[in-house]
Amino acid sequence: MSSSQITPIDTLYSINTPEGIALKLAPAGPVLRFYAWLVDTLIRTTVIIVLAMILSFLDNTGSGILLILIFLIEWFYPVYFELFHGGKTPGKSTFGLFVALENASPVTPAASLIRNLLRFVDFLPFAYGFGLICLMSNNRFQRIGDIVAGTVVLHKDVIKKDAEHTDINAVAPPRPLQLNEQQALIRFYQRRHLLSEERAEELAKFAKPLINEQNNAADYLSGMGRWIMGKR
Repeated sequence: MSSSQITPIDTLYSINTPEGIALKLAPAGPVLRFYAWLVDTLIRTTVIIVLAMILSFLDNTGSGILLILIFLIEWFYPVYFELFHGGKTPGKSTFGLFVALENASPVTPAASLIRNLLRFVDFLPFAYGFGLICLMSNNRFQRIGDIVAGTVVLHKDVIKKDAEHTDINAVAPPRPLQLNEQQALIRFYQRRHLLSEERAEELAKFAKPLINEQNNAADYLSGMGRWIMGKR
């Protein structure tokens, strides 16, 4: 099984963590990202208007300070929130979105800077033309900045562990089991849905006396755990 796969029905893709836990991730599409961008733009514009009103009393000095502040707000507003607020600008937070690396780990300073500084490329030729074309041409909805930085915008509430394996048949153990063995099998069955198939098979092979020559050792052990719990 590949460490990441895209289903043909939706944009969910799965990754395996170093602990062997399988996570499903849902990249955010252009509509929600536009709404989030709109909220952030309104916030930035409001802040800039307020600053302009305050600095207008300083004449040319105020204009110079305002230009510097506009530059900082425009380019580092998203970087600040992505690094210090869990990858969420106020706009993204409003719609349950956040920025992360492609493996769902927190975005790094370098990645955040790259994805945001490359917004000028996404904006070309106008109105985020290149960015929208790029975003619509890949399954993870990554604009140019995301592809270069290795980041993705995800739905916060759709990141989830794989659903519990309910289609495993109960299997009677081949011999009487000690209490600690029964408890281990129950824990394995209960946690099976948190593991990738490769990791589950790897762990199942430690119970060689029980699995014998079974082809699918993880399912076989899970079936025994299910049988011990009385789910038959």
